[in-house]
Amino acid sequence: MVRFASGKGSRRRQRESAYRTAMAMSVRQKDHPETPPKQKRLADTDSVSLSPPGVERRAAVHHFAVELTEVAKLALPIVVTQLAQVAMMTTDLAFIGRMGAEAIAAAALAGRIYLVGVTFGMGLLAASASFAAQAFGADNLNVVRRSLRMGLWTALLLSLPIIVFLLHGEKILLALGQAPDAAGLAQHYLSGVAWGAAPLLSFLALRTFMSAVNRPEPVLWITLTAVPLNAVLVYLLVYGKLGLPKLELFGAGLATTLVNCATFLAGLWFATRCQPFRDYRILAQLWRFDWPLMRQLIVIGTPISMALLVECGMGSAVALLMGLIGTQALTASQIASQVGAILFMISSGIGAAATVRVAHAVGRNDVPGIKRTGLAAMLLGIVIMAALIIVVIAARFQIAEFFLGNSADDLDTTSGLAAQLIWVGASAFMSATVYTIALGSLRGLKDTRVPLLFSAFAYCLLGFSLGYLLAIKSGLGAVGVWIGISIGSAFYAALLVLRFKLLASRRSRHGRHMGC
Repeated sequence: MVRFASGKGSRRRQRESAYRTAMAMSVRQKDHPETPPKQKRLADTDSVSLSPPGVERRAAVHHFAVELTEVAKLALPIVVTQLAQVAMMTTDLAFIGRMGAEAIAAAALAGRIYLVGVTFGMGLLAASASFAAQAFGADNLNVVRRSLRMGLWTALLLSLPIIVFLLHGEKILLALGQAPDAAGLAQHYLSGVAWGAAPLLSFLALRTFMSAVNRPEPVLWITLTAVPLNAVLVYLLVYGKLGLPKLELFGAGLATTLVNCATFLAGLWFATRCQPFRDYRILAQLWRFDWPLMRQLIVIGTPISMALLVECGMGSAVALLMGLIGTQALTASQIASQVGAILFMISSGIGAAATVRVAHAVGRNDVPGIKRTGLAAMLLGIVIMAALIIVVIAARFQIAEFFLGNSADDLDTTSGLAAQLIWVGASAFMSATVYTIALGSLRGLKDTRVPLLFSAFAYCLLGFSLGYLLAIKSGLGAVGVWIGISIGSAFYAALLVLRFKLLASRRSRHGRHMGC
């Protein structure tokens, strides 16, 4: 039988067990505060002599450093996994690009339909991470297993309407005014990729489970293995090599489906055969449908899905606005957006780690640890993103030329505009890092409805409206749009940080009241 990371995992479990024991002793001391007066005076004297302010400050710094390290350890494999997924998408576009500009345009349209289709399921599965992580922090293996079980049920049930939605993608694109030829080519890709919805969402359920129990490494290994596998399958099926039929765009979609099936089966093998996952017996009573937990997943997860749809809609609206300004503006904005998307993969990985660590603190009733975890995750993300943004700004002209190559009609003008948008968008990239991590921390507290309202206000009412006024009415063009995006992102980040501090402080006051 395979044992996963036995040495390192054993030491980590010992540290977690010791921490939980200490927290339990602290809770028991609060539950039984009565001590004889003499002993109490002696205890007070000892605490004064042994815990001067300097010692308390050093202890606080030590706890913060430990939490920062734990967040970094959890975030690293998640971030690399995200970047590996970007590598797979880039590989697909590289092979499809050799088929011509029409194929690239069709793949872009199909990608929009596909993203809308799976977004709702992604939101509900993201909610299951909060439930599983809080249960893990409370050492409740039964609820961890129930959370994963409902995650798998969610993946199965939602995949059915998603498949129907994707198989009717051509009709949807035609209704939105797209050209018939482009819509038909997009449907070829969607017809191949639609059947991978169930294994994709099921693998996401396994991924959230593994992250919730502090073991995201198998997902990293699986995804890294999937990158070359995806490239080989796309090459063989798109171009018809080794005697296989030449399937073109349908082949690219079919390759994605096959990779999704392989990653799900690999994740299921890890979850059922390797330690420590095997102890959870995730397939036990899989047929039992947990209605109370499913209702909670819907209540918590639906706002997450809606917020994701708001962000997708914002990206589409910005693209349409750039198209009104001009082709060069649209091209330059797409380059800046692609840079932001790559950086977003890093911040979203740290945000996912913040969700898990905050939920762990909630589960073990570590009230100070909630705020400490959120602040540690934000500090980690800000430091990493600041370094990356400096590099991006320094290389912004080279980045623009890399994306454009020799394809643009007016290369110098488009490249200069793209570099300018990257410079203007640097503040938006940093704000996106802060709000993504703050959003992840709030999800660890199961707070999702208020952030949805913040998203709609900051993006739609403030960011896009201001961008439209600056671009069209003030004549700033594409730069005005990105100024509006930056202001909206900064406002959204500020609202989420304040919201997290408010909820963490409220829990702290409640904890002190309960301890009195």
